[in-house]
This record gives sequence, C-alpha cells and structure tokens, in this order.
Amino acid sequence: MMLKHLNEVNDVKIYSVFDEEFRTYGNIVEGYDFSGLTDYMINNTDIPESGNVYVPSVSDMETLCVSETVQKNLYGGMPIQIGYCNGRNSTYNGFEYHKCSEINIAVTDFMLVLGHTWQIRDNKFYVGDEKVFFVPKGTAIEMFQTTLHLSPSKVCDEGFKGIVILAKGTNTPLEKGEKVNSEDELLLQKNKWVIAHPQREPLIKQGAFAGLIGENKELKY
Repeated sequence: MMLKHLNEVNDVKIYSVFDEEFRTYGNIVEGYDFSGLTDYMINNTDIPESGNVYVPSVSDMETLCVSETVQKNLYGGMPIQIGYCNGRNSTYNGFEYHKCSEINIAVTDFMLVLGHTWQIRDNKFYVGDEKVFFVPKGTAIEMFQTTLHLSPSKVCDEGFKGIVILAKGTNTPLEKGEKVNSEDELLLQKNKWVIAHPQREPLIKQGAFAGLIGENKELKY
C-alpha cells in the first residue's frame, strides 16, 4: 500500500486526504465526472525531464462540459480557469495561497505539503507546522482559500500529473500597486500570495518573499 510505504521511508507523518486531519485544509470533491479532463491530461500533456511545468489555462479543457458545471456549482457562477501542473518536485520549496478555493484532481498519485494562513507570523512560516497528505490517483479535492500549498510532490520516478482549477486569472502576471500592509510583500501574481524557501531560486528570482524558515525538506518515495 502506497501510504504505508511513504510513512516507512519518510521522517514526517504522511496522512491521507481521506483522514480526519484533512478537514481543516479542504474537502473531497464527489459527484463530478472529471474523466474528460483526466483523459486530456493522459493523452496531451507530458511530465518534464526535470522541475515542474504549470499551465494556468487550457482552452481545450475549459470547453469540456464539466467545466460549466464546476463553474456554476463549485464556484457559484464565478469565471474559472482549468489548467495543470506536471513535474518531478520532491521538496517543500515554499507555500502559496489564493483568495478562492483551488480544485486539484490527481491524474497520478502525489503528495501535498499543506499549512494554514493563520500559521503565518510576520510573513514567515516555520517548517514543522505543516502536514503532508497523500492524494491517490483519481481523487478530486478542494483546498480552502486559507490553505497554504504549492506544487505536488512525486511518489515515483516518473513524476506526477495534476489538474488545477482556480478563479479565472489566478497565477497570471500582475501589475503591482502601492504596498499598503505587510501581506502585500507576499503578493507575487494575480490572486497569488507566496512564501518561498530561500533555496528555491526560481521563486526568489521572480520576486517571491523568502519566508519559509527551516530545512527545505525532501520527501522520499
């Protein structure tokens, strides 16, 4: 069993998103037919040889009929975007949060490192306050807007694939305005507030705030 194995090889507890511990971070999304989105991911997207690739919006995915249902029901009629994140990440790297829920659909098994926005102090989050969750292939989850997260972590050499649904425009370039308070230091892109680990150079070079304090832990598999 994958979850048992992950707990045997890691020095942090790995929970399942089906465990009670996930309830303050999100919900399991049931009743929707995401098979069209999953088939598109399997047939039309690749896992990069290194690192991650994130595409916020894919028109072919957004024209599938489930998109309209998700927009009307899960997002209360607000415009959405459907994209994906594929990759080979295995380290914490940092956290982001949005002012909306995020839907993730696991095309493959993967892990997520999660925290809460209320654990941020002076724009810093301390390693050890997070929890790690295993998301089995085929599972759809909603992460609340108060949930800190970043890209998934792989559980095999081949890497991971995941569908990402967000409010339209999220994670796209932002023309920043005048800073009003300390939270504005974390605003990196549209509807995207980021705390990066100092060792996560790609995020730091983008202008992310270096506020993840502690070891940039690597999850084993």
